[in-house]
Amino acid sequence: METVPQLDDLLDRLHVVSLPMRVRFRGITVREVALIEGPLGWGEFGAFAEYAPPEAAHWLASAIEAAYQAPPDVHRDRIPINATVPAVATEQVPEVLARFPGARTAKVKVAEPGQSLADDVARVNAVRALVPTVRVDANGGWSVDEAAAAAVALTADGPLEYLEQPCATVSELAALRRRVAVPIAADESIRKADDPLHVVRSGAADIAVLKVAPLGGVTRMLEIADQIDIPIVVSSALDSAVGIGRGLLAAAALPDLRYACGLGTGGLFVDDIAEPVVPVDGFLPVAAVRPDPARLAALTASPERRRWWIDRIKACQPLMS
Repeated sequence: METVPQLDDLLDRLHVVSLPMRVRFRGITVREVALIEGPLGWGEFGAFAEYAPPEAAHWLASAIEAAYQAPPDVHRDRIPINATVPAVATEQVPEVLARFPGARTAKVKVAEPGQSLADDVARVNAVRALVPTVRVDANGGWSVDEAAAAAVALTADGPLEYLEQPCATVSELAALRRRVAVPIAADESIRKADDPLHVVRSGAADIAVLKVAPLGGVTRMLEIADQIDIPIVVSSALDSAVGIGRGLLAAAALPDLRYACGLGTGGLFVDDIAEPVVPVDGFLPVAAVRPDPARLAALTASPERRRWWIDRIKACQPLMS
């Protein structure tokens, strides 16, 4: 990326917020992010707490790009989004889907620790009864044999659009892809890889799930997308409204967009730093997001958490030079 801003400038522009969530997602019930109020927009640094500085530095680069660089040209002004259904009980499915009005695609979390394949099947079928197109996300939670069995069980009552990251490694994805008819999408095998193109070159995926922040920003994501010859789904990393805005921008800048994107996760928050934009007919508009000052103040994290994020920025910023 271009010259990294001075540390003092970054910290002067910093706002740390805590966003309460409606349901547990990725094992958390409160999402903390650091926001940077830059000269050209707002950026979001929200690398999850367990990510070490070398990985988290990509997320900081994404935030700095949003705050200090002009956006790219776009090809569309609205983006189709999928509903996101956490690993909830089947009776909660209608309530979750109601937060995604008009969405005709739903991504369902599966392979949750402590749950069974029968739980996954029941949840998927509950979603399938209300939404025509269903995809599932296992976050690498299955072995090849487990994923193959899950593919059979989860398609017994209807098709799946794809299995997202059913196994953890590229070699496992490639082996599974030879065994099942359901398309395979790669997420972690791209965004957490030293070489994000390895999974595509290995013939291990039919679809690439790209996330702006983990890849280092919109520009870097578009560079990677330009080298990928399979369809792309742009997804969020449990972003606030600011991060979702960058994901929508990235999706709008892609020359071709065949699938609904995973950019509707704002519905998972009880409150956000900007007024929630409700999907219309399953689409979200492409627009830069500026936090509402009252919401920003109400959601401000504790001084202790602010210091934690400052220390994290100090650890990550030198890795971007």
